[in-house]
Amino acid sequence: MTQLKSMQFLVAPDSFKGSLSALEAGVTIQEAVLAEMPNAAVHVIPMADGGEGTVDAFLYATAGERVTLNATGPQGERMETFYGVLGDGKTVVLEMAAIAGLMLVPNEKRNVFNLTTFGVGECILHALNAGYRKFIIGIGGSATNDGGLGMLQALGVSFKDSSNHEVSPFARSLREVASVDFGNLDHRLSDCEIRVACDVDNPLYGSTGASQVFGPQKGATPAQVEQLDRALEGYAAVVERHLGQSYNDHPGAGASGGLGFALLAIGAQLVSGAEIIAEAAGLEQKLVKADWLITGEGRTDSQSLRGKVPFFLAELAKKHNVSTIVLSGSLELDLEPMYPYFGSLHSIMNGPMTLDQAIEQAKPLLYHKTRNVIRLLGK
Repeated sequence: MTQLKSMQFLVAPDSFKGSLSALEAGVTIQEAVLAEMPNAAVHVIPMADGGEGTVDAFLYATAGERVTLNATGPQGERMETFYGVLGDGKTVVLEMAAIAGLMLVPNEKRNVFNLTTFGVGECILHALNAGYRKFIIGIGGSATNDGGLGMLQALGVSFKDSSNHEVSPFARSLREVASVDFGNLDHRLSDCEIRVACDVDNPLYGSTGASQVFGPQKGATPAQVEQLDRALEGYAAVVERHLGQSYNDHPGAGASGGLGFALLAIGAQLVSGAEIIAEAAGLEQKLVKADWLITGEGRTDSQSLRGKVPFFLAELAKKHNVSTIVLSGSLELDLEPMYPYFGSLHSIMNGPMTLDQAIEQAKPLLYHKTRNVIRLLGK
């Protein structure tokens, strides 16, 4: 074991949703590694894919600061939320999950027709008023399906019905939109760089669009899904006719209930969330020096090979001949497609248990699984 005392580990987990944030998971893994190899060098970089925990991951990676403010919540209520300012002092990072996220809406109130992204626009305005012009917006974990209608209204865009009345900023208004005017869109946005952390490639509407794929997860019934899909198609036609440009088919336009579409319409660029965090944290530079990369997530399955955090990291690690260890809440039975990318994959479960039990015990389960993996490396 002597020759391994100076081993270098890069620890870069995603969150274990419902139990551990990416930072909590990273620190737990770090503690376990050091328990077995006290002289190892362990660098922790919490990761995120644009959903819950994105702001914290960026702030940890760049030594940034959190800003709290009041904004409109997903149900139209006033609430306290936050965004981050990166360590560069110039870039703001917003997290959709903290402004109009699914976890902010109680189960019994999850009616997507009555939810809005208005608060996202208010947070952007707050940052603009504070002088910021560079934005990273994580759009995972949303409760909404309003096509970004609310956000655009908060930023100055006017949407009117056939009677020339301004429509309300909720998804139920999508089917009423007869005309749109971007003339009063906040002019400062033209000076902004807006990058959107987005790890899905769905179009706005259709069989793989926002409503059909993500609507049921947000409580929409089959009938509501069909209504929303048609409403988004009509809404997009009005916006695109006005702007003279099409965005509905752009990969990611359907992300976050169509918020991706609205952000594209104001000049944003949709990019990989994991890629932006890795860049901000200088992850690749640290990876070059690592002997092992350890990552993790709540569940590892075939979806993990479609650009999720562990796959993105594993591909980056392979470039530098670094092997990747995955520690996961649960593993899909068919691991064969994953072996070419990962050095080894491990479920942190140590016996039969319910999901609630696994969530409650996530930290000790992760800690002891990590220790056992490191003990093997030290033999």
